Amino acid sequence: MFYGFDMGGSKIELGVFDADLQRVWQKRVATPRDDYRQLLATLRDMTLEADAVCGAPGQVGIGIPGLPNDDDGTLFTANVPAAMGQALPRDLAALIGREVRVENDANCFALSEAWDKEFRRYPVVFGLILGTGVGGGLIVDGKVVSGRNHIAGEFGHLRLPVDALEVLGRDIPRVACGCGHRGCIENYISGRGFEWLYAHFYQQRLSAPQIIAHYQAGDPQAQAHVERFLDLLAICLGNLLTVIDPHLVVIGGGLSNFAAIYQALPSRLPRSLLRVAKMPRIEPARYGDAGGVRGAAFLNLADH
Repeated sequence: MFYGFDMGGSKIELGVFDADLQRVWQKRVATPRDDYRQLLATLRDMTLEADAVCGAPGQVGIGIPGLPNDDDGTLFTANVPAAMGQALPRDLAALIGREVRVENDANCFALSEAWDKEFRRYPVVFGLILGTGVGGGLIVDGKVVSGRNHIAGEFGHLRLPVDALEVLGRDIPRVACGCGHRGCIENYISGRGFEWLYAHFYQQRLSAPQIIAHYQAGDPQAQAHVERFLDLLAICLGNLLTVIDPHLVVIGGGLSNFAAIYQALPSRLPRSLLRVAKMPRIEPARYGDAGGVRGAAFLNLADH
């Protein structure tokens, strides 16, 4: 059995998956955000409860809103203060008597999608999250490619390409990013960026759903905004596709439900690709909130 923990700032969810990758049991509890011992005890107790349900120990994976540090085994988890700087994988492994694998939640999202029954045939899968920010994960032959610092696929922290400045205007403000740099593309192509661009060009603050509703109702201003955004998204994504050349791109996050993205990218992306490049398949994510749990569980599939 494969156990996947999605450890967030407010809740911990555990999903248990069988050899056919079907979920057979699940449990959700509140996250002990500020007490490390209690956090470990919670993860231990949920694991042992799953063992009792399954009748045998399962393999454990955890998705976190942060990054593991391979040098010393500690975690960077700003949204879960109890785990910040702690060697949680090692400490939990000692409590439950088995290895614990930990990965960034964006990588878990991508891994979950790559192991979809239909998507498994694609050797290189890129998972792109267009939510409050922009995240991503790269999967090759069913395994996470996390890189030296577990930031492979963090597409949102590339800077605006020069072609994007032709679309937005060279005087577009280089928005300060939480990473410490300016002009990171997540501040322009995320759901938050979608709203910021509208406010910048039209001096009116609307939520993404409101803008999309105006667009679908035929409002000229919203339609011009969406056209500009889709051009920008294609330019930014085109640079990435040139580097990693995936067979499949799966899009998650709030903007993944916007059908215009899938209608527009096939015609706009080729302008930003090499002439010999074939377009990857582009699909909306299939597992929504379940992706974190699924992907964490599948961290152990590399052994099978």
